[in-house]
Amino acid sequence: MNFPELLQQYWPFLALATWLGYKWWNTRQVAAKLPQLRQAGAMFVDVRSPQEFEQAHAPGTVNIPLQQLGARLAEIPTSAPVVVCCASGTRSGMARMLLKKNGFDAVYNAGPWTKLID
Repeated sequence: MNFPELLQQYWPFLALATWLGYKWWNTRQVAAKLPQLRQAGAMFVDVRSPQEFEQAHAPGTVNIPLQQLGARLAEIPTSAPVVVCCASGTRSGMARMLLKKNGFDAVYNAGPWTKLID
């Protein structure tokens, strides 16, 4: 079997592996920037449900569930970086896109909220 045939047959697996690799790489990049973002006065937003947030969360995070984020944009300053997190990085990825779409420039997806714990 040659490369084009392999690609045609296994492209869904390659796409999934690429996406997972990007998520892993991106959260590592954001984790490395966390000290600088904290120093710059970043707001840390956990977009998990209130029940998830109640069970455990990183100190200093504010809970704005993803479903409420669009209606609560005024609570997030546009003058400072925003770091979003959730349980796995998927909801925070959606939150990042929503914030960017609404004019927030410096928005970072930290992925899992546990990455925010020192």
